[in-house]
Amino acid sequence: MTDTQARQLRLPTPGCYADPQRSGLTADDLFDSVTGHLFYTLGKLAPVATRHDAYLALSYAVRDRLMTRYLAGVEAISASPRRVVAYLSAEFLIGPQLGNNLLMLGIQAEAAEAMRRFGIESLEEVLEVEEEPGLGNGGLGRLAACYLESLASLEIPATGYGIRYEFGIFDQLVRDGWQVEITDKWLKGGWPWELPRPDQACTVGFGGHTETYRDGQGCLRVRWVPAQLAVGIPHDVPVLGLPGEHL
Repeated sequence: MTDTQARQLRLPTPGCYADPQRSGLTADDLFDSVTGHLFYTLGKLAPVATRHDAYLALSYAVRDRLMTRYLAGVEAISASPRRVVAYLSAEFLIGPQLGNNLLMLGIQAEAAEAMRRFGIESLEEVLEVEEEPGLGNGGLGRLAACYLESLASLEIPATGYGIRYEFGIFDQLVRDGWQVEITDKWLKGGWPWELPRPDQACTVGFGGHTETYRDGQGCLRVRWVPAQLAVGIPHDVPVLGLPGEHL
């Protein structure tokens, strides 16, 4: 949502949703936000923080800035109901999110300066910590991710529905001349970009069989009896579009 639309709808602009520590885009704002997340989210002191801690703290700081824009968009849609695109894909090859979101927000230089204050001379030292999200494999997944970014940039309300693969695409090694597949545990270090929604959990059935029965009116009906049941918990991942104001 643009600032003009926010004013027309009498909503706060994205930058006004929270204090500067959570929404400001200067190096000082990012430094304060990263420090806050090191302390209160990760329980770490800066002198003993690892590169992974720095990655998580900076990611949470950037996610705060995404949330201000996300909430502005949610309010805009609520104030002016409209159709929302539902994009269904088995894969979303979205790639590492920290570098992409810094680019979309236009705060790469500010993030680099904030990291230097923690003794990290190169932002790349933090970016290279992030695991590749195991949510897609090739062209289909990348195309789906590009569509979502384009929809966000064009200010078209949309939600991508996919599968949160716990182990992702398998990794490959060569041992004694043989190809060996190993599990891609891409979530082992945590993924700060997702928002779990346990209150929206649902039951998903697998396999099983069908059986016939008659309802209260004597009509013949068929129902599915699954062999296995699993609980699916939705996880939202905000997707930011250019120029960094739309989700």
